[in-house]
Amino acid sequence: MAQETRNAYGEKLAELIVKNKNIVVLDADLTKSTKTIEAKKVCPERHFNAGIAECNMMGMAAGLAASGKTVFASSFAVFAAGRAFEIIRNSICYPKLNVKICATHAGLAVGEDGASHQAIEDVSLMRTLPNMKVFVPSDQYEAKAVVEYISKVNGPCYARFGRGKVEDVYDAKHKFDFTKVDVLHKGKKVVIFAMGLMVQESLRALPELKKLGIDATVVNVCCVKPIDAKGILKLLKENDIAYVCEEHNVIGGLYSAIAEIKGTTDIKCPLVPIAVNDTFGESGKMKDVLKAYGMTAENIVKVVKKTYKK
Repeated sequence: MAQETRNAYGEKLAELIVKNKNIVVLDADLTKSTKTIEAKKVCPERHFNAGIAECNMMGMAAGLAASGKTVFASSFAVFAAGRAFEIIRNSICYPKLNVKICATHAGLAVGEDGASHQAIEDVSLMRTLPNMKVFVPSDQYEAKAVVEYISKVNGPCYARFGRGKVEDVYDAKHKFDFTKVDVLHKGKKVVIFAMGLMVQESLRALPELKKLGIDATVVNVCCVKPIDAKGILKLLKENDIAYVCEEHNVIGGLYSAIAEIKGTTDIKCPLVPIAVNDTFGESGKMKDVLKAYGMTAENIVKVVKKTYKK
């Protein structure tokens, strides 16, 4: 069933705040949009609206975490990761405080809100920070699992959620292991690494690729930092070519993370990015914007067809 990962975040957070009396939730005047309103409904005394003041909110989060609380702080990704970056760096990551930055409305899928709100550099920003863990769930079940996981992991975490509905990759019974990449389909010679909604698009591309005689391996990389270097290197060694699909700028995101790993080896497998090509987004319907920037199964097939020589 198609669901927004931000909705899954709100549902799981409401469940956790009741179970864990140490959790405190902060929001920057976007409670309904980020879905932290679900936590406010069940536990209003531990939900605080900082107003349109993301830097102040991160400072509040740092103070609460320094007092022993587990803090979930939410806003749109462009504000949470971008506007508040320096506070996150110096007040949260440097002292290794237990703050979970759960950013919604990430990527091009924000659609009509346009370039000013389409955070396509947030993973890059958060990856650069020492002590920060970075997660990009693909569907509602993985999103809920991420929220529960980071609630138990000590230290700063960044989780990226979307506004648009995405189809399920997993089901409620799936057991997640965020220390490893997840091979969703095992093929040969070609491997596709993907994060977020590009996991669904990569899976959608498989039937068309098979018509071309290509049986690609599809890999979900939810935990971008710390990344499963061992698992990625194994897959690079096993394949002739690798594609990296992300609804994010080509600079600094998943493609960069995998290139950094590969760069320390003599592995020959070339990397081909399918990402935003160092440009800003534009306003439009979610499906139209994603299509315009090549974030579709059709474009994955097109790129593989053009670049892979059997």
